Amino acid sequence: MALNHEQQEEIHVLMVAFASQGHINPLLRLGNRLVSKGLHVSLAITEVFQHRVANASSSTTANSIAGIQLLFFSDGFSVDYNRGSNLDYYMETLGKVGPINLSNLIKDHFHGGKRKLSCIINNPFVPWVAEVAAENQIPCAMLWIQPCALYAIYHRFYNNLNPFPTLTNPEMSVDLPGLPLLQTQDLPSFVLPSNTFGSLPKLIAETFQNMKKLKWVLGNSFYELEKELIDSMEELCPIRPVGPLVPPSLLGEDQNLDIGIDMWKPEESCMEWLNHQTPSSVIYISFGSLIMLSDQQFESIATALKNNNHPFLWVVKGSEIRRTSDGTGGLPSEFLEETKDQGIVVPWSPQTKVLAHPAVACFLTHCGWNSMLEAVASGVPMIAYPQWTDQPTNAKLIADVLKVGVRLRPESSGVITAEEVEKCIKEVMVGARSEEFKNNAVEFKRTARLASAEGGSSDRNIQVLVDEIVSSCSTGV
Repeated sequence: MALNHEQQEEIHVLMVAFASQGHINPLLRLGNRLVSKGLHVSLAITEVFQHRVANASSSTTANSIAGIQLLFFSDGFSVDYNRGSNLDYYMETLGKVGPINLSNLIKDHFHGGKRKLSCIINNPFVPWVAEVAAENQIPCAMLWIQPCALYAIYHRFYNNLNPFPTLTNPEMSVDLPGLPLLQTQDLPSFVLPSNTFGSLPKLIAETFQNMKKLKWVLGNSFYELEKELIDSMEELCPIRPVGPLVPPSLLGEDQNLDIGIDMWKPEESCMEWLNHQTPSSVIYISFGSLIMLSDQQFESIATALKNNNHPFLWVVKGSEIRRTSDGTGGLPSEFLEETKDQGIVVPWSPQTKVLAHPAVACFLTHCGWNSMLEAVASGVPMIAYPQWTDQPTNAKLIADVLKVGVRLRPESSGVITAEEVEKCIKEVMVGARSEEFKNNAVEFKRTARLASAEGGSSDRNIQVLVDEIVSSCSTGV
């Protein structure tokens, strides 16, 4: 449905995100797609994020990111409050004051005049946004920022549609449509009887117990990646994939247009180092911004890298490098000297550039969905080292569904040994299935680009959403 000039002046979409890089960036990239189809888009986010925005990316100003207007509301705390000190208390407070302050923001910016707010899009960690949308009689969509497989698992779990492990039967396997048989180690940690994560699973539960407040569910995935699973949800509670919502450069689009923010300054010098490496030779290791490995796990990975003797690029936060040989807290400082001719360690990397570099052969990852999608869009095989929440299921997808890599297996104590890391590196780099992993990864890279291109499966889903927003705007539905 084409938009005329008058409609373009009226039709606005408001996105609301939890103030985390991994939540904001997929919404920004979806917003950019909506802007390209003629809608006006704003992003509402808590004020604490405001002082970080100006230096977040080259396409960022204090008021906009890539043409998307930024709006701010209070989360009830001062800017210098440590929001990570008590996450449960923070999320509880945000759930109380967020709806009030977001409603006031909507009244201030969209009531009256030509600025008609026609849709609100939230994500799972701010489920109360759907209540605000309903109170203001605005259609609401949710962008699911994990794989569609997790959407299906959570929907069935929180609505009691399938049996899951219990305290009396903690090791039971789970058989769901569109997925292979899932063992306990394959399930997201929030559905396990041992779950003790407080506020986060409560937010997920609230999301899935209030799905009727949502008009649309969108997924940061693409049909060709999870087609059996997506089809299995069609009659139950459909999800429309609109991804992969990764930087456009990974999809063969404008190399200079990297839509998103990075809260940490990447070490760009590693790109020059990669330029001097042999094609398909480098092991890239990164566990994201939140995962903290034990000293023993650092030792295992460090030993395996030395023994394999492949060049490596390892992202290790500065606080995780020991300054003395008898110190604690992560990577031994002597490792840097011992491997100075083999690899480099950086505190943060320009990850999408790294994954797209021809020297990179595989990615040792914590299996965060954004990182996984970036590897898929880059055609890079993976070694899965999941920790919590959706990551165990993502690792199952890597090894047994997509077949683009292998999964590290811990001993009964939970420790990953150096021998296990070394074995998995060899399996992905030179093993009997290494060509299969590479071929599958390259094929998903191709289908990711097709899905996102004009007329592709995800592009069509975005166009349907735009058409329905425009239609509901004109009919008042």
